[in-house]
Amino acid sequence: MSDSVAAFLEQRAADTPDAPFLLDPNGPALSYADCVARARGLAGWLASEGIAPGDSVAWAMPNGPQSALCLLGLLRGGYLATAINLVAGRDIIAYVLDHSDARIVLVSDETEAPIREALAQSASTARIVVVGRDFSFNELDPGQAIPSGDTDGLLMYTSGTTGRPKGVVLTQASLVAGGQNPAIAHKLTPQDRALCVLPLYHINGLCVTIMGPLVSGGSVVLPSKFSVKNFWATIRARDCTWFSVVPTQISYLLHDEAPFEAIPSLRFGRSASAPLSPDVQTAFEGRFGVPIVETMGLTETAAQILSNPLPPGLRKIGSPGVAIGNGVIIADKTQTEMPRGEEGEVLVRGANVMRVYRKNPEATAEALTADGWLRTGDLGRMDADGYVTITGRLKELIIKGGE
Repeated sequence: MSDSVAAFLEQRAADTPDAPFLLDPNGPALSYADCVARARGLAGWLASEGIAPGDSVAWAMPNGPQSALCLLGLLRGGYLATAINLVAGRDIIAYVLDHSDARIVLVSDETEAPIREALAQSASTARIVVVGRDFSFNELDPGQAIPSGDTDGLLMYTSGTTGRPKGVVLTQASLVAGGQNPAIAHKLTPQDRALCVLPLYHINGLCVTIMGPLVSGGSVVLPSKFSVKNFWATIRARDCTWFSVVPTQISYLLHDEAPFEAIPSLRFGRSASAPLSPDVQTAFEGRFGVPIVETMGLTETAAQILSNPLPPGLRKIGSPGVAIGNGVIIADKTQTEMPRGEEGEVLVRGANVMRVYRKNPEATAEALTADGWLRTGDLGRMDADGYVTITGRLKELIIKGGE
């Protein structure tokens, strides 16, 4: 199997063409063969419009198979898929469209107006293209090469507390690794089906619940947004086996007073993007009987870097777990590994780590060491079993609803 997302998608369609991949909660399933045809179509149409491989093409739309197909089509064509955070605000969206050098912005009917408003105050010359729900594009030229793993695949912007957001560039191989790490941690198989309620402009939603099923041959259900009312009903109706959420959503579900009946298909839920309160985790598992696997990831690492094991493995409540699929150390100010139990900065190294911050060599040099370690800015300790506990930040970060 190749190390690019595009090659994985083509291989899945060749090996299991009729297997479902993308599902609307209330509509038909799209098979791997369906998804390849549509991804090829978008890639071919962009090529016919003079968009060259490597060019930045943004997509800005709510969740659903339509949004996932845009991402897959951009990756199939070798374009730099630029994620637009729909809740970032007009000023930030305008900055991202300008800074990313986006040639085209793919939008849905409901996002066209706000993107036009952002473009109006941006220096960007990007052209808006409304993608219909039928996702009808011309077929890709069969002679167009499948991008390699070292092709830049995703541009996703991430913010600290000051200044403009930084553009994280992840290669296609990094995106594949971002799917493989949760697939290994959670023992995903082709029989598994995820519920994706996190937006695809969020690295958790994109890598964990799209790339994870892709590399494991499974499938994913994509409602347009998170809904407490419909959450369990969708899992039950679509036979989902797992879900990935943020602690805020776990709290919403826990405080919903609607009656709950056990769902036979459901194996586990996972939590990431912010620390999960041990009290909330214990209460959730006690009420719903669903084990929650706490994890940790960053945009710069294509999501997951740490994960607790599935039951009956040892889950340490309050810890995001152990390194799976990449290396993690606790280091001092010289980036030297510290003894177990001592506090230092969390460093990550592996195929999932970003290539650069776009147009920001200073920030890139500060974040990436000469021997490939990413400095996360998180402080933590590692115990004798390799479990990490986060103790603070070198630089303060505001997290709102998992963002």
